[in-house]
Amino acid sequence: MQIGDLMAESGVGFGTSGARGLADRMTDWVCYAYTLGFLSYLEQISEWSPGSEVGIGGDLRPSTPRIMTACARAVRDKGGRPLNLGFIPSPAVANYGFGRSIPTLMVTGSHIPDDRNGIKFNLPNGEILKHDEERIRTQTIVRPEGLFDAAGVFVADQSDALPELLPEALKLYIERYLDFFPRDCLKGLRIGVYEHSSVAREPYVAVLSGLGAEVTSLGRSEVFVPVDTEAVRPEDQALAREWAASGRFDALVSADGDGDRPLIADEHGQWLRGDVAGVLCARQLGIEALVTPVSSNTVVERCGAFEQVLRTRIGSPFVIEGMQRLMDDGLGSVAGYEANGGFLLATDLCRSEGPHLEGRFLPNLPTRDALVVAITILLAAVERGQPVSALAADLPPRFTHSDRLKEFPTELSRARLAALNTGKRKADKAAIESEFGDAFGRVATLDDTDGLRITFESGEILHLRPSGNAPELRAYAEADSPERAETMARIALEKLAAWRN
Repeated sequence: MQIGDLMAESGVGFGTSGARGLADRMTDWVCYAYTLGFLSYLEQISEWSPGSEVGIGGDLRPSTPRIMTACARAVRDKGGRPLNLGFIPSPAVANYGFGRSIPTLMVTGSHIPDDRNGIKFNLPNGEILKHDEERIRTQTIVRPEGLFDAAGVFVADQSDALPELLPEALKLYIERYLDFFPRDCLKGLRIGVYEHSSVAREPYVAVLSGLGAEVTSLGRSEVFVPVDTEAVRPEDQALAREWAASGRFDALVSADGDGDRPLIADEHGQWLRGDVAGVLCARQLGIEALVTPVSSNTVVERCGAFEQVLRTRIGSPFVIEGMQRLMDDGLGSVAGYEANGGFLLATDLCRSEGPHLEGRFLPNLPTRDALVVAITILLAAVERGQPVSALAADLPPRFTHSDRLKEFPTELSRARLAALNTGKRKADKAAIESEFGDAFGRVATLDDTDGLRITFESGEILHLRPSGNAPELRAYAEADSPERAETMARIALEKLAAWRN
């Protein structure tokens, strides 16, 4: 059986980044097979061979330990040596693998509810990209006789497949930032860490306190909480305002389930949008060229802080491909970020000036990371002598808001958007104005890089696309005020809800 056939049979396919599906469809056999296919592909391209190591980490959702075990058994059956990296952030897993030049797997569903899960695959030197996924699909795997029952569950206990925890990966990730940023650079700041069920909660506390901040842990949960940094839940907005109202904190920080997408709130408990956080992070680090998906706020171009900005489709594989193009063009410091706030560092950073970074070296980490965003924004507040709320004050006044309709079939989303985007621009504009014109006015331009991004003559923007990770239809709105952006997203979702009929 080919992996592509397994995808069709199980309903577990490649999403925006890695394999994703319902946890009960990600049976022991499906996860075992995916791992075999991944390693078989690496053998084909001479990036791995039997006898070599494979790192395995995971998030804190209930199905993760079982899936990690299935992956580890597949590594062993393929002749490899699985390493148990533990329940740690995705960027910590990738950082360890890139540093040792070994492939790694991260079992995570990221921000989506815990009835779903996934496996994120990393090559020895980077994430798998879309052309890698296509090659993995063609790998032929054989189901071992007697190992699984008819439902794809291991017949016998496999708890010994995953070895003892190796704490080195988490240690190296924490040291990455304690070595680059001076120990007391955040001294005087009072930071609340919203821990919930994120595997980033311990690294956040360790690094921020190690850099001199006064850190308080908040909201730890033993039940998985699906924190989405692009569409922050009303309850998480309320929690931030409540904590901030106590007057105890200069800022709040958090991350999604696997710790690759940040949340940073100012002293008022207002969460920063991820695409604004990405700009602030890049500006603080002195990045010259940036890559970001088409859905990100246009403030990145309007602020004039960067030599070049390249727009891509949504998803870290496309951002990574874009970063590689900029590096091939000879640009110096290159990074990328997504609307969810995840920050990717394509080039090494070596600073020869500045009060805090002089002579310090930060190796590249071309995968989404949350921790670097929180640190740099907090450091910017210290260096400028400003509260976090003031950091974006000198950016052009452009604001974004996003939300989504859950349980909206992906194929239906695509069909509805295709009806508005036939490639006949005059007809498309008329169809869109018929649907949205009463609320947003006439259409100026259309962009179908990923989904349908509509710029109206008012300058307001509405971007519609199916989620790559779950059956959701997402709406992104951009306007000159946060209130208008939120109103646009709400109106759009009200109209889109009718598409179900």
